[in-house]
Amino acid sequence: MTTTITLNNGVTMPALGLGVFQTPPEQTVAAVQTALEVGYRHIDTAAAYGNEREVGEAIRRSGIDRDDIFIETKVWVTDYGYDQTLHAFDKSARKLGVDRIDLLILHQALPAHFDRTVAAYQALEKLLADGKVRAIGVSNFLPIRLDELTARTDIVPAVNQIELHPYNIRPQSQAANAKHGILTQAWAPIGGIRHYSGSPQTPLTDPVITAIGDQYGKTTAQVMLRWHLQQSRSAIPKSVRAERITENFDVFDFHLTDDELARIDALHIGDTMNPDEMDFLSFDITVPEA
Repeated sequence: MTTTITLNNGVTMPALGLGVFQTPPEQTVAAVQTALEVGYRHIDTAAAYGNEREVGEAIRRSGIDRDDIFIETKVWVTDYGYDQTLHAFDKSARKLGVDRIDLLILHQALPAHFDRTVAAYQALEKLLADGKVRAIGVSNFLPIRLDELTARTDIVPAVNQIELHPYNIRPQSQAANAKHGILTQAWAPIGGIRHYSGSPQTPLTDPVITAIGDQYGKTTAQVMLRWHLQQSRSAIPKSVRAERITENFDVFDFHLTDDELARIDALHIGDTMNPDEMDFLSFDITVPEA
């Protein structure tokens, strides 16, 4: 298994990254610095997270060459629209302190404002053509939204970042991504952020995963991250604890068998609290008129 993945436009991306969703700005610099010291070279943030500036500060403090770090961020829905999204790039680049962003993606689809979603993606295409970003993509797009988007735009997204973990393996979304040649990138890759109907535990405490981990001297989190990587997905676990950040990167020295991968796949319960995924995040969103 390689530690990098080649996207559909030929750009190489580290398969495992640090996510900073819900990481307070005052803790972000330390978390990202720790990750970079451990060996991470892929950081995932978003305009809506409110910590792009701190991500950029940590990268500068690290002393690591900018070209050796893969920066991924997201455009929030209130910046959708062609001109608005071009401006959103400028804002994110300024906060990150960079001239070019490695991967810029739309945070979610807006079904009630899909024309604006398409215009936002067309702005990403322009940024790619101008060399301001190296790859473009989407997040939380259902298969139907991918079909709509690809029918109305020219460049197939390189990535679709979706919730994916052993209790919710998203078979339809994974199949749709594969059909289009889009990399599946997992947020919440080790679960643990939702309640699971009918289940007494979360993936982090699941006895099947625990037993597999015991065989290798690994934690359940490490087993799940290895499961993602061996199935050619990108994963972006988050933590602000140095020991967890370090632990989550220590997944390249063991190999799960096909049977073990299948046993983890079989833990799938189904969609959790959000069966139609981020389409429901369109609630109460006020999108300004063009």
